[in-house]
Amino acid sequence: QVQLVESGGGLVQTGGSLRLSCAASGRTFSSRGMAWFRQGPGKEREFVAGISWSGGSTSYADSVKGRFTISRDNPKNTVYLQMNTLKPEDTAVYYCAAGTSRYITRDPSEYDYWGQGTQVTVSS
Repeated sequence: QVQLVESGGGLVQTGGSLRLSCAASGRTFSSRGMAWFRQGPGKEREFVAGISWSGGSTSYADSVKGRFTISRDNPKNTVYLQMNTLKPEDTAVYYCAAGTSRYITRDPSEYDYWGQGTQVTVSS
């Protein structure tokens, strides 16, 4: 089993930055691909960023490419999402997720563990 606990969300002005953290428990963290998803008001959950089991490969949604950076620290069982140059359209509940494989997918059905979500609000 894997448990994911997120932190770092909050309220920020347009152009500001936040760093989300997701602390994992469980013995299989380092063998899983990890991802961040988000769900804005009135929208479906969407892929934001993913990282392979070793951190050697990353993938980003076009909407965040160049602004967000995903990383992981396997000895600390933690995955991060550094969010820069935030925009109002980034406002959403952000979820970290642990995948069923070592590699990145954008399909939420490929992730079998999810964090509780953390709210990010970007003021206009």
